[in-house]
Amino acid sequence: MPRIAGVDIPGRKQVIHSLQYIYGIGPKIAQRICEEAEIPKDKLADDLVEGEVKRIREVLDNNFTVEGDLRRDINMNIKRLMDLGCYRGLRHRRGLPARGQRTHTNARTRKGPRRGAAGRRK
Repeated sequence: MPRIAGVDIPGRKQVIHSLQYIYGIGPKIAQRICEEAEIPKDKLADDLVEGEVKRIREVLDNNFTVEGDLRRDINMNIKRLMDLGCYRGLRHRRGLPARGQRTHTNARTRKGPRRGAAGRRK
């Protein structure tokens, strides 16, 4: 089970699928990483030699932002929007959808569980 970018990637899966366990890497980026590191796509992660793991790490460090750095960047962007007081920042601050979705019905993921009928009665 190789460790890349602070994540233990599953060893019994192909390299492309194993790389997707790292936050910020999807199918396309995993494919690009394998091409740049010159690793066959169908190779299992357990079968990687130390040199191949090192090449993957170098490609990640040079070309991509992943894991902790990416999470920090995203949180800083949201904090910046909130500090500016723009519409999207206000929506984040209130815990409501920020991209124009309706909230009259739905939006339960952002708004949380419904309040009971006792909260609405007079």
